Amino acid sequence: MNFFRNIFSKKSKEEFPAVHDYSGIVTDIHSHLIWGIDDGVKSEEECIQMLHGYINFGYKKVITTPHIMSDQYKNTPEIIAAGLEKIKTLIAREKLPINVEAAAEYYIDQSFEQKLASGNILTINNKYLLFEISYMNPPENLARIIFDMITRGYTPLLAHPERYPFWYGRFEEFHKLKDQGVLFQLNIGSLAGHYGIPPKKIAAMLIDENLVDFIGSDLHGERHLQAMQLALNEKKLWKLVSQGVKNSTL
Repeated sequence: MNFFRNIFSKKSKEEFPAVHDYSGIVTDIHSHLIWGIDDGVKSEEECIQMLHGYINFGYKKVITTPHIMSDQYKNTPEIIAAGLEKIKTLIAREKLPINVEAAAEYYIDQSFEQKLASGNILTINNKYLLFEISYMNPPENLARIIFDMITRGYTPLLAHPERYPFWYGRFEEFHKLKDQGVLFQLNIGSLAGHYGIPPKKIAAMLIDENLVDFIGSDLHGERHLQAMQLALNEKKLWKLVSQGVKNSTL
């Protein structure tokens, strides 16, 4: 009897008000809506479809973040600004009740430090610098780059920390990053298992440790809208929302 009592007692502690949509999140901070400049949406028509998806989920604002990679997606603030204007034209034409802004998702590669030194950096809310790293191994100079971001007045925001397999058996590395001043942006799709079981488990652990600061869709297309719908059934999403994320402050 004590065994079953413990199970039900533990379950009751994990119960949170159900999340029916993302209206409480208000703002999505990670997406790839500008067609033709990275691996995100492929056309104007698809962009409209994705915007309708956001609206149906209850979002009021989207901060789209195209990739900037020196070898693959050689985007610049000017290219991204031009793409943003195209989206705003769509929104006005279609009379869509949503606001779109733009920043970028920076890949830490051999040219990132040069970009950082130039000061021509796209940030979220003039503060948060969204960045990603290789899925193979972390940069050897990551700590120094993080320090450099902070000394230049930016708040480092690591995209989808749950997707970096080299830290799966070294969870303490997440705490070290937080101690260095890095904030974490979790992908909604990870909660639904969109990227596989290990990222889902790490996402749950990050939530349980209250390490998540922002949640983002990382939307590239219809498959991510589907993952967002599935994630609404996940109790870890409920728990994360109850803890409070910073999206609504943007």
